[in-house]
This record gives sequence, structure tokens and C-alpha cells, in this order.
Amino acid sequence: MEKRLICIGGGDLKTKETVKIDGYIADLAKKHAGENRAYGLFIPTASHDCMPYFNSFRKTYTSVYDIKADVALTVYGEMSLSKIEEKFAKADFIYVGGGDTVFMLEHWKKTGLLELITQAYERGVIICGLSAGAICWFQTMYTDSESVRGDSAYELHSGLGWINSTISPHYNVRMLDFDKKILYNMQDAVGLEDNSALEIVDGKIVRALSCGGTAYYLHPVGDKVEKSVILPQIQL
Repeated sequence: MEKRLICIGGGDLKTKETVKIDGYIADLAKKHAGENRAYGLFIPTASHDCMPYFNSFRKTYTSVYDIKADVALTVYGEMSLSKIEEKFAKADFIYVGGGDTVFMLEHWKKTGLLELITQAYERGVIICGLSAGAICWFQTMYTDSESVRGDSAYELHSGLGWINSTISPHYNVRMLDFDKKILYNMQDAVGLEDNSALEIVDGKIVRALSCGGTAYYLHPVGDKVEKSVILPQIQL
């Protein structure tokens, strides 16, 4: 069973900036669903279960792509884990929203949600996410989570380690700071701009997707960072 991640660097779901990437995800979900109506499960943990965020997800995936949209809420105890398990069992894809990445990961571990997400990934459910939901799968992530900030606005922090790489979302606005960080550490990385995405299958990047942004491989050499566009880069 293929294990697939779609990692979106950023963009506004509410204003449908990423709608063409969402359409790509919707097509994958419909293939996964077969003859059934596709079912998407939204996880807004990083935004502290922000319901307007879920409404934006539903307005895109249900109104535009005719996918049944549901939500898993854990931050304020609205739903039991057994009820959430039932939702996971029906999901053709899981979409993890943006927000505070470190809070999200700590909360997943505490509540048992991480185990459900991992099990879904292992059985071939498509895992997608934007910003926090894009970078949390990597070994090292560049995050602005309040709990890990030092003197700078962003810091490197350990992720889940499913993908053995370092990544920054919103690379178009964090480029200078992130480049300095990877130069200091002399480590290769991925820079994922808003309105761009990576498709990762079985732990390997197989393509980039773009509806305006670009995904880059970053390689520090001497006192500069060499950048190459991740190929193939599909323009949607």
C-alpha cells in the first residue's frame, strides 16, 4: 500500500488561493474512494480547533469538489476518541490545517490522535496539510511556534521524522532567515513557497505542484545557498 503525503507550503484556504492544489487532492481522494463518495477529514489542532477554518475547508472540498467534509476536534474535549476513530475509519484523505506546529504535535501525542494519523498513513489514507500540516512530518521543521521561539521569530525544531529532511513553509517570506539558518548548520533543506506543494510517496519526493509558488531544494555551499527547483514541478 502506497503511503502518500501532500505538503502545501502556505496559502489562504478561505479565499481559495490553493484551490487548484485542492483539486489535485480531491482527484486522489476520489480514486481512493472508488464508487463511494469521497470523505475528507479536517484536523484543525494547530489552530486550536478553529471552526471557521473548518468551514473554509468544507466550502472548498464540498462545494467545489463534492467531497463529504468532516472534522476531528480534540482541543476542548468536544469529541471522544472512539468517535474520532470512527471518522478516521471512513476517511479517504486527512487534511491537517496550519497554526502552532509544536502545540499540535504535543497535543496529538497526549490525546492519541498521532497514533490514529499514523495508522491511517500506514494503510494508505492520503495525508495532506498546509503550513504546520505540511512540515510536521519532516525530521526538522522551521517554525514560528510560540513555545520554541528564541530571539528570532522562527526556529528549527524536531518534527515527526517521517521524512528525513529539513523544511521551511512560506519560503517566499522566510527565505533570508531560513537560508542563514541552514548555512549556519550546513544542512540541505527544502524551501516550500506559498501556493506550492510536494507530493511524497513512500518517504520520497516524487513531484512538486504549483498554483503560483515554487518548491526548492536548498544546498549550502561555502557562504551561499544553491537552489534548484524540485522537478517535475506540475503547473496546475
